[in-house]
Amino acid sequence: MGNKRLDQIRQEARESLPYLGSDEDSSNMKDAALLTTDGAQTAAVSSQPEIKPWVHFVAGGAGGMAGAIITCPFDVVKTRLQSDVFQSAYKSSAVSGTHNSSYFIKSGARHFRETFDIISNVYKLEGFRSLFKGLGPNLVGVIPARSINFFTYGTTKQIYSRAFNDGQEAPWIHLISAATAGWATSTATNPIWLIKTRLQLDKAGLTRQYKSSWDCLKHIIQHEGFFGLYKGLSASYLGSVEGILQWLLYEQMKHVIKMRSIEKFGHISEGEKSSSEKIKEWCQRSGSAGLAKFLASIVTYPHEVVRTRLRQAPLQDGKLKYTGLTQSFRVIIKEEGLTSMYGGLTPHLLRTVPNSIIMFGTWELVIKLLSNV
Repeated sequence: MGNKRLDQIRQEARESLPYLGSDEDSSNMKDAALLTTDGAQTAAVSSQPEIKPWVHFVAGGAGGMAGAIITCPFDVVKTRLQSDVFQSAYKSSAVSGTHNSSYFIKSGARHFRETFDIISNVYKLEGFRSLFKGLGPNLVGVIPARSINFFTYGTTKQIYSRAFNDGQEAPWIHLISAATAGWATSTATNPIWLIKTRLQLDKAGLTRQYKSSWDCLKHIIQHEGFFGLYKGLSASYLGSVEGILQWLLYEQMKHVIKMRSIEKFGHISEGEKSSSEKIKEWCQRSGSAGLAKFLASIVTYPHEVVRTRLRQAPLQDGKLKYTGLTQSFRVIIKEEGLTSMYGGLTPHLLRTVPNSIIMFGTWELVIKLLSNV
């Protein structure tokens, strides 16, 4: 009897041990370390398996490539609507109409229709290949850009967590990691995006200015100098706020999905879940990336318009109409009104939201495939 009673006390002690920490540690029972029946500790819920940096790099590039190819036509339309070179032409065509800003639903539906009208017009007037103008430099830019972004974010998140927060993730860790990733990506890839923008704004036919991406690069360096490749960089840095918001929102949504999974299944490994549940949670996380991108884009979109204007080719007399971030904001609002700061928003959302879903979904899949390599 004595031995049986002693065994019972030992068992109760093992079961209660994870919850005997400080008030701060035990305030969330879901984050407490668990014990298996043989007494071995499992990892805390909040801990994340460490992923090798090169896996982030490869997975980010694969996700970016998949999203860019599928959504390229919307990118062409968005870039043209952001540019004052094409705005007058589109406003005077069949896609124009009376604009009443008080009817947001009707306005949104109209812009949705206009976006596909413009895609149709580009196809009819310039050919199918014109829908994929700038795809070459876009892929050349997207693959390293997404690789750098996901690599920098994943790596710095681990570094900052270990250095400043005892290895634990937190929203402020996500914030500084996203900011670091955004600035690094913008600096490294700005010349590529500049060339892509110039090619997408280059009209087909007799007015065509650039023969290829290489020709565009040589022309810019010859006529605008090496630093001409970094036009729009200040707007890109401002645009990194969009990436920061997206990462923050995505991480929080992913955390909510994870907590719901724990409430439903308990602390079981991914391998123990059914295929349907894995697919469902993957779709939820991918959808969260799209929703995070949608919200971040709405808040920060004006920088997109300014960045496109800064990257436009010089006027025929060689002068630049847009010379700086603040000056561009002033000129655009003065000449075209505040609503012009949201020119091309609909095709932008039609491109970036599914792009984010595809990109983050592919990123997760590739990470799972390569994590065991």
